[in-house]
Amino acid sequence: MSNTKEAARIWRADAIRRIEADFNRSADTHLIRMELPRYPGITLYLKDESSHPTGSLKHRLARSLFLYALCNGWIGPDTCIIEASSGSTAVSEAYFARMLGLRFIAVVPASTAAPKLDAIRFHGGEIHAVDDPRTVYDVAHRLARETDGHYLDQFTYAERATDWRGNNNIAQSIFAQMAAEAFPIPAWIVCGAGTGGTSATIGRYIAYQRHATRLCVADPVHSVFHRHFADPAMASLPEGCASCIEGIGRPRVEPSFIPSVIDRMMAVEDAASIGAMRSLSRRLGRRVGGSTGTNLVAIARLVEEMAGRDETGSIVSILCDGGERYGCTYYDDNWLEARGIDWRPYETAFSRLFAQ
Repeated sequence: MSNTKEAARIWRADAIRRIEADFNRSADTHLIRMELPRYPGITLYLKDESSHPTGSLKHRLARSLFLYALCNGWIGPDTCIIEASSGSTAVSEAYFARMLGLRFIAVVPASTAAPKLDAIRFHGGEIHAVDDPRTVYDVAHRLARETDGHYLDQFTYAERATDWRGNNNIAQSIFAQMAAEAFPIPAWIVCGAGTGGTSATIGRYIAYQRHATRLCVADPVHSVFHRHFADPAMASLPEGCASCIEGIGRPRVEPSFIPSVIDRMMAVEDAASIGAMRSLSRRLGRRVGGSTGTNLVAIARLVEEMAGRDETGSIVSILCDGGERYGCTYYDDNWLEARGIDWRPYETAFSRLFAQ
């Protein structure tokens, strides 16, 4: 073996060790039990992914993507890392890139919330903003060529970078934490879809473990995923059709979106997501992000349906990230009013979910 290859091998082993050591220093995320007094026999649990070191569910994905690329030999000690992201994935990837001493460039839509951009920069990442969100993929590929770098490509590799059979993925963590609850096998798990990686991991794990749990994916109305789920011929949205809920919903069907592992999809209006987000934030005493609100809309529908059939059981969903990144958007009434988003009636409606 040449000295160059041996040096790369040694660097790779140390890079993987650093990532695994960081994981060992981190506790698992909390599973928050939410009582629903109006619905006796039905309990809601929220997997709080905002407690990761980089503040969101995407911390798990970023770790998996780096390990996948390292073990495939795609990343070396001088590799520039590129990603196309609406923000949270890039924040987490910037964290891991800095850990390994690598340059990181995030290709983001120009509309990305400023606090997310600040967080990317805080972790040493660079920002390459594009006016048309549909161009992020091509721009990321181009930058990878120009820098002789590696495009992590979360939209392609999210569903395969995570070991869905276990290895402390989010599904395994949920079921382990539910083991001592009154209804340890959830009736439903509810999540969103940005890359599709989380729904693929959860859906495959449910099937592999032979659980009776069903998977519901909540999707913004202006996203192609729920349309593709209903009609596989639908592969993209028309120009100008886009959701304001960052992190979930896409204008095209991403390679990591696996509809066959999903039992049900629900389309959610942006105003409903914001209203549900505001309502849950008041209930928790701290702010949550918009995609968590999207999940809550689907949860409320499932709770009503279960209650209508006199069913009991548990529902588990994901608190995807904290709301501090959205102070200038989802928590800014003027920002919402300028976009014609009337969230107030939904906040009132969703407050009933937790009412005594």
